[in-house]
Amino acid sequence: MRFMVLVKATRDSEAGVLPSEQLFAEMGKFNEELVKAGVMQAGEGLQPSSKGARVRFSGKDRKVIDGPFAETKELVAGFWLWKCASLQEAIDWVKRCPNPMPGDSEIEIRQIYEAEDFGEALTPELREQEERLRTQMAQPKPR
Repeated sequence: MRFMVLVKATRDSEAGVLPSEQLFAEMGKFNEELVKAGVMQAGEGLQPSSKGARVRFSGKDRKVIDGPFAETKELVAGFWLWKCASLQEAIDWVKRCPNPMPGDSEIEIRQIYEAEDFGEALTPELREQEERLRTQMAQPKPR
C-alpha cells in the first residue's frame, strides 16, 4: 500500500520560517531510517502558499487564485510518499517522526488509490495506459 503523508502548514511555515539546523538534522536522520526500511519513495518541503496559486474549476471555466491562502490548517507544508504494509505501519512511522514544526503541528496520512481499487471502471485499455505512463515517468528526460 502506498500512502501520502502530509505535513500540515503552520503560521511559521506560511511565513517562510525555515527549520533550524537541529530540525534539519533530525529529519535527515528520520528520512535515512525510512529509506533504509524501504518505506520512503519521495519527500519534499513546500514553499509558502504566498508563492503558489489555485485553479478553481466550474464547468468549462477556470479561475486562477493567487496565494497566500487564508486557512493555514487546510494547507500542506511538505509531504512524503511511503510504501507500507498497512495504515498502522504508516501511523507507527509518523509517531517516530521528529515534530516537523516549532510548537504544535499535525501530520495527515492518506492511502493512495491503486489500480485494483477502481474495479471494472478501469478498463484493460485504461490500465495499459496507466502502466505506460508510469513507465514513461520513471525514465529520465533530457531538459
